[in-house]
Formats: sequence, structure tokens, C-alpha cells
Amino acid sequence: MAEEKKRKRRSKEDQSDRRQKEEQLIEKLITVRRVTKVVKGGKNMRFSALVVVGDGKGRVGYANGKAREVPDAMRKASDRARKNMIRVPLKSGRTLHHDVVKSVGAAKVYLRSASAGTGVIAGGAMRSIFEALGVHDIVSKSVGTSNYHNTVRATFEALQSVQSPRFVASKLGKKVSDILGRRGSMKSMDQDQSMDVSDASDVNETEGE
Repeated sequence: MAEEKKRKRRSKEDQSDRRQKEEQLIEKLITVRRVTKVVKGGKNMRFSALVVVGDGKGRVGYANGKAREVPDAMRKASDRARKNMIRVPLKSGRTLHHDVVKSVGAAKVYLRSASAGTGVIAGGAMRSIFEALGVHDIVSKSVGTSNYHNTVRATFEALQSVQSPRFVASKLGKKVSDILGRRGSMKSMDQDQSMDVSDASDVNETEGE
């Protein structure tokens, strides 16, 4: 009897912990559509809701729910999104580690990491995703279509392809400093090339005079 009571207490504590974690999640409603299905007896009208759920600390998920009422559709979508959450590595907990370009159907998204203080430069569904994910500095652009579903899918595929320097180093069998050093050398090369171009333009201007 004592063991059964302990088990019940533990299960209750686990349920309370889960409820607290769920309450801390951020929910964003992307869009609600009315779907009508024509049948023999008439028309069946239902609602479709697209919801994004995140914890604001690098985990986010999305799902679509259908029901006869809007609250029920949102609840179904929210429950499915919580089960399908993914983890995205963030740089300093505020931006992405590198730039990403992904396309799904006619939707194409560009995600670029940004320096501190840039803010979230995004619109529509992408802004809701970044707010739920916990990104504070990012520059993004969506082109090709205004379909929310394809835009959300393309954004999630882009986020899934983001890799941290530690993961790349472990995959290649190298140190993190080697990966970051290579990135720094590439930036210095780009800066040197830009300086050479500017110097050449200055020389051409002086010759023209």
C-alpha cells in the first residue's frame, strides 16, 4: 500500500511538472482557414489552424489541426506541435551560427545571422517562428509565394540544417578552434579582396584625372 501511494504521488508530481513546462511554452497562431467539403447531403464546413509552439530557448515545432470549431482546431495543432518540436543550435542564444537558404515548392527563404542589436527582421509566419524559437537577432527574407504552409516548411527545413561549430568539429574529427579559425581566415580574405578592389578603383580615378 505504501509503495502504491508513493507511485501515485510521483505520477502526480510528474504531471504537475509537465503542466508547468507546457505553460512556459510560447504559442503563435499563423493562420486559420475555413475548409468546406462537398458531400452528397450538402457541405461540411471545418476550420484548419496552423500553430507554432516554442520554448524561447532553441526548441520549436509546428503543426496543422482541423476541427469544426476554431478553438478545437487550435488545440489539436498545439498538441501536435508540442510532440514534433525540434532543437536548433543558437549562437550565444540569440542568432544562428551561419546563413541558410532553403526552398520548398515555390517558397524560398533566406536566413542570415546578425550582430547583437539588429533585432528580428522578418515578417508574417517567419517572425512568429523566430519569436517562439527565441531568436533575437536575424535577417530573413521569403520570396516566391505567400502560402503560409510552404513558407513555414521551408523555414523549418532551413533551421534543421543549421549546425554548430562543435557538431562540425566532432563530425570532421577536428577541434572547434580549427573550424572557427578557418571561418576567420575566410573573412580576412574577403576583407583583403574588398580592400584591393577599392584601391584599384582609386587608382583608376586618379589616372582618369
